[in-house]
Amino acid sequence: QVQLVESGGGLVQPGGSLRLSCAASGIICGGNVMGWYRQAPGKQRELVATITSASRTNYAHSVKGRFTISRDNAKNTVYLQMNSLKPADTAVSYCNYRWRNYEYWGQGTQVTVSS
Repeated sequence: QVQLVESGGGLVQPGGSLRLSCAASGIICGGNVMGWYRQAPGKQRELVATITSASRTNYAHSVKGRFTISRDNAKNTVYLQMNSLKPADTAVSYCNYRWRNYEYWGQGTQVTVSS
């Protein structure tokens, strides 16, 4: 089992920045993919960004150029730097871990963008 704990969420004004962190523990295997997803109330959970063990990244179109995903394999931690935040970014952000047919989720951290 893999446990994921997110931190760094909060309230920020439009145009502001937040940095999310996700610390993974348990049995972490090489060749995994970690990422961030988000879910607004009443909406489907959507991909924000993913990053492989080799630091290959993928971003949702809506966040390209604004968000940066990174990871520290030695610390089993993935980060999401969010800049130029918009009210549409308001959601619960979830950390995700995938390896082969295994998938785990964090508990989520609230990101609220509002004046």
